[in-house]
Amino acid sequence: MSSSTATTRGIRVSVDARFSPEHSNPERHHWFFLYTIRIENTGDLTVQLQSRHWIITDGDGRVEEVRGPGVVGEQPVLMPGEAFEYTSGCPLTTPLGSMVGTYQMIAPTGETFDVEIAKFDLRGPYTVH
Repeated sequence: MSSSTATTRGIRVSVDARFSPEHSNPERHHWFFLYTIRIENTGDLTVQLQSRHWIITDGDGRVEEVRGPGVVGEQPVLMPGEAFEYTSGCPLTTPLGSMVGTYQMIAPTGETFDVEIAKFDLRGPYTVH
């Protein structure tokens, strides 16, 4: 299990990542990882998550960038004190890797800003990183 936490402008993003053996096939160079993210609004402004940007790096140093609207098909609105949690997954061709990224948020004023998702490791079984 790997985890990370970052807070940007009152938005706390916590991540817990784990290897998923039931979705993996190491003999075919396929490792799958699940990550659960909790986004908490600890600030005093209502915000809406508009989009995401991930930078995924595998154990061989290959980098893939993923951008898209929302998360798991949603663009949640978080009032002060509210939280949103979801689980998603990431396939790799190596047993080690990492993810880091940002969420793009919008405030009621129309101002947009990026919220940091701190780097977290993706580690298969019996790996040392």
